[in-house]
Amino acid sequence: MSRHDRLTTLISRFTLSVQPAPLEAATLVVLADASGQPCTALFQPRETGFALGDARAVVSAEVDWGGISNPLVSALPDRIEVDLTRDAETMALARLIQAEMEAQRCGAASVVNRLGEVLVVRILRGQIAAGSARPGVLAGLSDPRLSRAIVAIHDKPGHGWRNDDLAEIAGLSRSRFAEMFLTTVGEPPAAYLRRWRLTLARQDVDRGHRVDAIARRYGYGSAEGFTRAFRKQFGALPIALRPRAAE
Repeated sequence: MSRHDRLTTLISRFTLSVQPAPLEAATLVVLADASGQPCTALFQPRETGFALGDARAVVSAEVDWGGISNPLVSALPDRIEVDLTRDAETMALARLIQAEMEAQRCGAASVVNRLGEVLVVRILRGQIAAGSARPGVLAGLSDPRLSRAIVAIHDKPGHGWRNDDLAEIAGLSRSRFAEMFLTTVGEPPAAYLRRWRLTLARQDVDRGHRVDAIARRYGYGSAEGFTRAFRKQFGALPIALRPRAAE
């Protein structure tokens, strides 16, 4: 496995789920050609429903990957189209999903979920490889130097990262790193780190974790400092958002 895996931490922190769904509720479809073979995959990360006209969908599913709180979902294009005829492996995967959805054998939903996860990961790899013309984490992950720093932030959010540390990981001077990060990702490294920490902290609050433990986990000097940052970001105190059973 690559030392700088650009997807694994995002997948582990934002559970990826792919479930069969009707077209009006779908965010992922696979279209077939006249012979019934998969030819195109369409993925809409943030919007449900497809108007396909005469096209035939042989796979229709809803993808849940954390919504807009997932920084990569927020950075993806509104609609992604993949030509399966140019990728034999992904086409074979789409055929397997099609077969499972059509046969409706026992355990089909679980099989579709797992195969669908693989399909989405392959689509995401293609997007990272292609990059993005607009600032955001997708553009940052597409850069071979900046991606190393972003992955370090993702993997160790509680570390006391400084620009010097991240610049060294990226193999850039501090000034060049700060300039490239701002231009490519759309915000300074410290702002991205702060937003990533608070995104993860919100997940932990929703799971009922203790505020002081969350503060330590993500590098805050005190529970009070974390609470102030959390309230500024989400408009509420973390204690107010914890499940009642955790009180």
